[in-house]
Amino acid sequence: MNGAIDREALLAKVRAQMHDKRYRHTLGVAESARRLAERFGADPDKAELAGYLHDYCKCWPVEQMRDILVRHDMPRELLEGEKELWHAFAGAIVIQMELGVTDPEILQAVRYHTTGRPGMSLLEKVVCVADYIEPNRDFPGVEMIRALAEQDLDEALACALGGTIQHLIDRRKTVYPLTLLAYNDLVSRRDAQGGV
Repeated sequence: MNGAIDREALLAKVRAQMHDKRYRHTLGVAESARRLAERFGADPDKAELAGYLHDYCKCWPVEQMRDILVRHDMPRELLEGEKELWHAFAGAIVIQMELGVTDPEILQAVRYHTTGRPGMSLLEKVVCVADYIEPNRDFPGVEMIRALAEQDLDEALACALGGTIQHLIDRRKTVYPLTLLAYNDLVSRRDAQGGV
């Protein structure tokens, strides 16, 4: 799967995993990821592929995702946390097992597209931001993140993660530790470089 891919066959497999709205989102993320990769110097083909695959398990039953996560010894705080995060971690496992995707950069981009993590690679940042700003997204603040993404990928990601953290706090939901660490990492790097 990591060599030349049959795009139509891949898209058919992806399409079979999700409803229409999720599939439109997936196509939007792949398109946005390619554009961001071209702008910021990541591999556009890997970015597009990760965009196609990022929500592969999103529409699966939570019991099925939980089973995959338990069998692969995922962290306890993930299993005890918000189920909304499970699809990313399960997806990275499933696309490797079922689709033969072995490129570690693509697998990491899929795994961390919802939580982020400290020390994210350029490809991980591209896919994470693309997931926030793809054309079908419509939430308060999305236009500001889109504008930031035209200039500074790290600032766009810090803003997006900060918004997610605030959204979770406002709803008295737990914040996954990696998301806080990712946000802090981005902000501390910016501050170390003399950013605003």
